[in-house]
Amino acid sequence: MRFTSTFFLGTLLCFATCATGCAASTPSQATNRHSDGFVHPGLLHTDKDFERMKQDVAQKREPWMQDWQMLTANRHASLGWNPNAQAIVYRGSDHVHHENYAALFNDAAAAYALGLRWKISGDDAYADKAVAILNAWAGTLTSIQGSSDRFLASGIYGYELANAAEILRSYGKWPRADFQRFQAMMLSVFYPMNHDFLTRHNGAKIDHYWANWDLANMASMLSIGVLTDRRDIYDEAIAYFKHGDGNGSIEHVVWKLYPNGLGQVQESGRDQGHTMLDIALLGTFCQMAWNQGDDLFGYDDNRVLRGAEYAAQYNLGEDVPYTPYKNSDVTQQEISAGGRGNARPIWDLLYNHYVVLKGLKAPHVQAFALKVRPEGGGGNYGPNSGGFDQLGYGTLTFTLR
Repeated sequence: MRFTSTFFLGTLLCFATCATGCAASTPSQATNRHSDGFVHPGLLHTDKDFERMKQDVAQKREPWMQDWQMLTANRHASLGWNPNAQAIVYRGSDHVHHENYAALFNDAAAAYALGLRWKISGDDAYADKAVAILNAWAGTLTSIQGSSDRFLASGIYGYELANAAEILRSYGKWPRADFQRFQAMMLSVFYPMNHDFLTRHNGAKIDHYWANWDLANMASMLSIGVLTDRRDIYDEAIAYFKHGDGNGSIEHVVWKLYPNGLGQVQESGRDQGHTMLDIALLGTFCQMAWNQGDDLFGYDDNRVLRGAEYAAQYNLGEDVPYTPYKNSDVTQQEISAGGRGNARPIWDLLYNHYVVLKGLKAPHVQAFALKVRPEGGGGNYGPNSGGFDQLGYGTLTFTLR
């Protein structure tokens, strides 16, 4: 069915309460559940996660310590980083303005890395620098423009900024008024674009845009819902994951299931870089929902895992089944070898959830996680946007044992 949702910005900081109660308890829910039903911090990481990270680093345990060293060596995690906030961000050529979106993805990576460094080290100087970055953007950014690529910016950088702010929301030296201004910016600049893309798809046919476009805007929408305590926005994202008509809903992104437990990914016939981006965004979306008590990892018989195993197996050099894919624009008769072996910092999240936490078999996800450890962050995978599509440092942040 066609997914629809009533769009209203309303009072920017409307606090909604879950009318149906909380979902089944998860390991991350033991602390800091607020009266609105949300766990804070509760996007990619909870307080329980941060305590684990601190202990692992303090004890110089591996593989956590190697990743901590990658984080502290990254220039985005340095106190010398200075924000470069823009009033209007342009991604994609509009034939008038120069693209400047690199300023946003670099600052988002820095705010997140500095936030992690603060939570693990306890040094407030890193929190101060991260807050300065978030305040600069909250006080400057008014819109995201450009070509249709602007919706990639609204999605990817939306969820990344929200995660950085969620980490910092408990920092006592971030004035509440400044935090609320940041929330208001996320609601006035990013969320309307996320909602508009998922409901109108830039005026295109419903299957025109590749899965990663939907997934990015879904991730941003869900993270903004948590950050701003908007249950309606959070629920909108969850509903799209389950029932949306676009290619980012779970039955469309992992669209073909095979008896051997694999699930073909929607962009597999396009190239492997974008296929890996699909898996990265699925993992991010599910992890954030998991920390709020919603198990989308396990939804529809672990459908996300089936897609992840398919992508991992092929990108590790093994054969996988392939069914020709067709939509309104393309027909792809065979799986693409373009970008095969693409390495992104996405696998420790999936491995630790499915294998370590739940005890499921995911041999190719596990093999890929071990291959790419330790996982770096923004700036460790090249200077262009593809190297900043994930926040990274998953070996440090998601490894359970």
